[in-house]
Amino acid sequence: MEATATTPTPLYTSKDLVTDQDIRWCPGCGDYSILKQVQTVIPELGLPREQIVFISGIGCSSRFPYYMETYGMHSIHGRATAIASGLKAARKDLSVWIVTGDGDSMSIGGNHFIHLLRRNFNVNVLLFNNQIYGLTKGQYSPTSESGKVTKSTPFGSIDHPFNPAALAMGADGTFVARSMDRDPVHLKEMLRQAAMHKGTSFLEIYQNCNVFNDGAFEVFTEKASKKQEALFVEHGKPLVFGQNGELGIKLDGFKPVIVNHAEKGISTNDLWIHDMFDRVKSGILARFFDNPANEGHFPRPFGVFYKEERSCYEDDLIQQVEAVISLKGKGDLNKLLRGNEVWEIQ
Repeated sequence: MEATATTPTPLYTSKDLVTDQDIRWCPGCGDYSILKQVQTVIPELGLPREQIVFISGIGCSSRFPYYMETYGMHSIHGRATAIASGLKAARKDLSVWIVTGDGDSMSIGGNHFIHLLRRNFNVNVLLFNNQIYGLTKGQYSPTSESGKVTKSTPFGSIDHPFNPAALAMGADGTFVARSMDRDPVHLKEMLRQAAMHKGTSFLEIYQNCNVFNDGAFEVFTEKASKKQEALFVEHGKPLVFGQNGELGIKLDGFKPVIVNHAEKGISTNDLWIHDMFDRVKSGILARFFDNPANEGHFPRPFGVFYKEERSCYEDDLIQQVEAVISLKGKGDLNKLLRGNEVWEIQ
């Protein structure tokens, strides 16, 4: 059963998704906010809990299945995507959610991550990005900014960080979005849209690790800087930001340019109108990844960057199997294992 555009009648409440397990996240961790919003959105899908599965890898975020009163699996480092793919191929009726972190999915699990996106299984990926290894106590991760001083990089990281949204676009993801733990209203809406998408939905969530990387996203979440540094995009609406919405982004060909449309008398209709179905422009948007400390930098976008309707792997797989059975009948496993190439030894 897939989520539909209309809101079905909830079969239970968010309280029914709370387990008897003690939550073992540090007090103040951003994971609490994400858990709360997921528990709020899941009942709105109208699915029985027996049809919902949360699968995780290894890391702080990967404790998530213990705290959801649904089916779940705390699996192997970086391999939650592979396990979820197998489950979805066997049980396409299930609503499968993958919970992962920036280390779990971008490092050891990077290969599985990109192939899940290109195959387009109908699953939902929630990437908790705190730009640090939290479970192993504060080493730099694949998304840590260059120059990051950690226990494993005492003189500063010399790595170039991953931009998860751009990586997902490059892997031909069919739903790419970003939100943050400290904006629960926006996060809840992104979770809803991710759940509604038929295909692999990828939602990157900026999540604060208040012990090992506190304030990593403060510039995007704090009231004094949020309007200037965060760009909230909506399909069919112009790209505007600033303390009073006075700044906007235009496209000069395919080059984005920041303009003060209030001063120059430029209509908001002259600005870049976000089209989440335009892969080229969405790819440019995902590349807004400047360091906020740099002068003249672009704001960091939040919202749905890109959405595409494409056939899902499990549907194509079932269709192929049924077509072969219809044409040739049920197969012979021994014959399949022997193959078509046979040699006779004289």
